Amino acid sequence: MANQIFVNLPVADLQNSIAFFSKIGFTFNPQFTDDKSTCMIIGPNIYAMLLVKERFKDFTKKEISDAHKTTEVLLAIDVPTRDAVDEMVRKAIEAGGTTYMEPQDHGWMYQHSFADLDGHQWEMIFMDESLLPKA
Repeated sequence: MANQIFVNLPVADLQNSIAFFSKIGFTFNPQFTDDKSTCMIIGPNIYAMLLVKERFKDFTKKEISDAHKTTEVLLAIDVPTRDAVDEMVRKAIEAGGTTYMEPQDHGWMYQHSFADLDGHQWEMIFMDESLLPKA
């Protein structure tokens, strides 16, 4: 069983990305931050490493996808309430992000999404498993 997850994302401008995610409410681990990368704390044992593209290239032999043109991953984050979903998306838009899907209410799950400055797609979700339809 894994203990932690580190999602690595390429970014064009590290300082702009730090400012963007700070406005949404994320914090960063200074021990893993320099002029080419930072460790964004998403939750207990959940992190996103934001790496300038030159640094990101050190970890892959493949071409880095342009997240404004292609989807490389959907990052889904469970938050405690429906209001928290809407609040995070609102803050992301105010900070310069965009929405790419309308909110969806499935009864037991509510979700809304935004794209960050580099086009990475983030899904904010609230789930009430007590309302999950029985199989």
